[in-house]
Amino acid sequence: METVAFISTEYGDDLIVSFAVVAPADATEIESLTLLRTPKYEHLLGDWERGVTVSFERYVEDEEELLEELHLDRKSAVVRLTTSLRDYDLDIRKVDEREVKAMREVLIQMNYDGRIRLLGV
Repeated sequence: METVAFISTEYGDDLIVSFAVVAPADATEIESLTLLRTPKYEHLLGDWERGVTVSFERYVEDEEELLEELHLDRKSAVVRLTTSLRDYDLDIRKVDEREVKAMREVLIQMNYDGRIRLLGV
């Protein structure tokens, strides 16, 4: 389980949800786990390339990682991400409720075509 210090979001040409994950080796260091979608330019991509891309500073992959499912468990304050390459469990207990609300709003916009299975959002 990864601890999240805060969540930042962006609206515009790019839809971004970025989790500031506390590094396991050093609690003062943050690693970004970022969800990104750019609907404005997505029509230029092949169907298999479309969707929400996932990048985590800890992993450098040649293969693109796409989000398949996101489950927000509000009671336990955990976000579970399932991607084309791996799973992430994120503890968001330390995150302000306004940031969680903003995350939910951006995720709904990201899923305008139903490519992601959103649970609890």
